[in-house]
Amino acid sequence: MSTVLIIEDNDKNMKLARDVLQNKGYRTLEAVTGEDGVKLAKDNVPDLVLMDIQLPGINGIEAFKQLRADPKTARIPVVALTASVTPTDRSQITAAGFDAFIGKPINLKEFVETVKRLVEGAKK
Repeated sequence: MSTVLIIEDNDKNMKLARDVLQNKGYRTLEAVTGEDGVKLAKDNVPDLVLMDIQLPGINGIEAFKQLRADPKTARIPVVALTASVTPTDRSQITAAGFDAFIGKPINLKEFVETVKRLVEGAKK
């Protein structure tokens, strides 16, 4: 069973992602801050990380950089999940090197397809 770490500070968004992923057979881990997410990723090495960008404490881009800097977590695919979809925000997220970008509100079909593609790709 593949494990997906969800780093999200909004309860409704967390519940939606968790429910959809668990319904599709994924095991989920959850964090509400960037710091907790980085620690969970290092302790558990999930198959995929879903990272909100606007987080309390360190933001999602900074947390992403910390994951990439650690050899233990550097190869985990990370998806940016954010309501910030201005061209500037998108270019910052793309420049940071995220594996994918999903805007909020989440399109469930796109969300499930992106998760599946990245988890399967990571297992190769």
